[in-house]
Amino acid sequence: MGWKNVSTVIDGKLYLGNVSAAISTRSLSERRITHIVSVCNDPIPADLPESGIRQLRIPVEDVDYADLLIHLPAAVRFIHQAIQENGIVLVHCGQGLSRSAAVVAAYLMYTKRLNATAALEEVRRAREQTWVNPGFQEQLVLFELCRYNPTPTDGIYVSWRHKINNQLASQSR
Repeated sequence: MGWKNVSTVIDGKLYLGNVSAAISTRSLSERRITHIVSVCNDPIPADLPESGIRQLRIPVEDVDYADLLIHLPAAVRFIHQAIQENGIVLVHCGQGLSRSAAVVAAYLMYTKRLNATAALEEVRRAREQTWVNPGFQEQLVLFELCRYNPTPTDGIYVSWRHKINNQLASQSR
């Protein structure tokens, strides 16, 4: 099976893709996309208000130590509200393999009360080329441990950030 720009996670409601899917007006209009979660910094047409597409941007790089965890509650709420309002959501990152897949897995964890492993398996069934980096896999486990709402003062989140900061500091020496 070849790599696709966009894959269906929940038919007619939730799609997972790469930046090409978010840039393609044809791809967006064919699927009637009303909301986009951009988990990258690449500019897309939805950045412009006149696009009519509501967007949530999460400016996180695809590296193990990037803090996606703190953004997951807002992303899950954005997707959930869009679907509740009969919107159709595309979640994308650069390749549609790691960051965006982790966000979709977090949404499935929250709405279906799945653990991280089960949610990632469901995402892989929808988009087989998915490969979430180990740091984001760990953050999905922490997302569940934080009861789907990590905050800057949550003990689990604070401990994890401290561990990451210490690892980064020791690597820079």
